[in-house]
Amino acid sequence: MSESTYPADVFGSPTPVLSVSPVVLPSLGRPVDLQVRVSAPVTGNDLPIILLSHGQGHSHHLSSLNGYAPLVNFWAAHGFVVIQPTHLSSTTLTLDPNTPGAPMYWRSRAEDMRHILDQLDVLEAAVPQLSGRLDRGKVAVAGHSMGGHTASLLLGARLTDPADGTEVNLVEPRITAGVLLAAPGRGGDALTEFVAQNYAFMSTPDFADMTTPTLVVAGEKDASAHLTIAGPDWHADPYFLAPGPKSLLTLFDAEHGLGGISGYDVAETTDDNPERVAAVQHLTAAYLRAQFFPGDTAWQAACDALTGGPDPLGRVESK
Repeated sequence: MSESTYPADVFGSPTPVLSVSPVVLPSLGRPVDLQVRVSAPVTGNDLPIILLSHGQGHSHHLSSLNGYAPLVNFWAAHGFVVIQPTHLSSTTLTLDPNTPGAPMYWRSRAEDMRHILDQLDVLEAAVPQLSGRLDRGKVAVAGHSMGGHTASLLLGARLTDPADGTEVNLVEPRITAGVLLAAPGRGGDALTEFVAQNYAFMSTPDFADMTTPTLVVAGEKDASAHLTIAGPDWHADPYFLAPGPKSLLTLFDAEHGLGGISGYDVAETTDDNPERVAAVQHLTAAYLRAQFFPGDTAWQAACDALTGGPDPLGRVESK
């Protein structure tokens, strides 16, 4: 399957993209100010916003505002404003390992997204080409891997803070749709011993209150053996353990990189597949269009294109 597989009348031709970075948002109490990249189509108004949370990984710069170009460029070229923070967990930062929240900064990552929404006026002033073009009533969050954990918290998932035993609720009501890409699943005995001992915040996720409409994307061969003993089905937990409305895109033969979404031709992609990336691009954009523009036909068309050929790349189910 290639980009041409998808009906041209659904997405149309891509619009040239404007990308500006770093945009620095002053952040009182944060070890360093929050730096973001903003990518947007050069034309159009009332543009929905996607906040994109990066994962971790071996490459230095994919876990920052410089990662995920295959998704960012596609989303921006098809009508979204994409905002990418560099979270404190980014390998591009050289923070003291004793900094509170290290090494994953799970709470700070979610707070970064709230800070961006609080500072949209500052962001527009820093990028004058965006002035008056944002639709602040249409905000989605997307995240890959650890970024999926961040996104799930903003969408309504909860956990028990291992530091004090309190329930953590970081749901952000301004976010009305989400995309979880190879996101973590349940905790408890599904985790490896290393994760349970070193990343205790992953031990107690609760998806029961994650009511925001969300597309969960999981790779059929994404075993993530460094994180879980539950196998690839673990990444579908946010779909099965959360209430509807939800959709699950299962990509056949896909591993953790989902074909290569974290960057162009990066060495850590173990399942390099441009057609798979094209499927993720189209289905995620179409899903968010369906959430933000009732009656839009892109989602159904993208699902039909995914499964309509002789060698489908995946399947979709919804509830």
